[in-house]
Amino acid sequence: MYLPRHFTVTDLAAIAAFVDAAGAADLVTFDGNKPVATLLPVIWDRPPSFPDSAAGPGPAAGCGRLLGHLAAANPQWQTAQPGALGLAIVHGPQAYISPSWYESKARHGRVVPTWNYQAVHLTGRLTIHRDPEWLRSLVSRLTRRHEEPNPRPWAVTDAPPEFLNGQLRAIVGVELTITAVEAKDKLSQNRSALDQAGVVAGLRGQRGPGPAAIAERMAASLEAAGEAAP
Repeated sequence: MYLPRHFTVTDLAAIAAFVDAAGAADLVTFDGNKPVATLLPVIWDRPPSFPDSAAGPGPAAGCGRLLGHLAAANPQWQTAQPGALGLAIVHGPQAYISPSWYESKARHGRVVPTWNYQAVHLTGRLTIHRDPEWLRSLVSRLTRRHEEPNPRPWAVTDAPPEFLNGQLRAIVGVELTITAVEAKDKLSQNRSALDQAGVVAGLRGQRGPGPAAIAERMAASLEAAGEAAP
């Protein structure tokens, strides 16, 4: 990931919360000829000693595992070499930024469009799991996480045992032992506060969840910066 200083996120606690909230990642591996990718629901399984204080991007020790599963019919798990490096890309909101929103446009005109977004890259060594009990534990954890808000949560044990066993045979587990964590919040931090405020106002006039989410994140950063100012 290209990480200019302005946009680099180093707070591992904040990165972990971002990944947990997203709930899914694109798993990218190499099949010997080309990169291949699959979107997976994931759990970041972090150890009790997870270093939640600020840290630099790149190599990361003690950051746990990213867990997910693929369809057994998906050739990606067969073409990825055991122990090979895989990349999980976790996406956040994104939006087009018009230069017409910048306060500085009226003063000097030296402005161009850009794209704001948030993303996390987790790199690690890949392990594939076929053990039914490993898979049962994973899908139970994923189900509990996403069913918890429901008034009548569905549980894996609600399904008939033989049916569930058949479903487990149709998937393979994916474990990425994390060796590097990189995170980027590209939220116009390289622009003046007035330009950033103009972007927030412009985004709030756009349709769709991406512009609204980026606007709220930028507004929160501006507010935090204002509170920190003397």
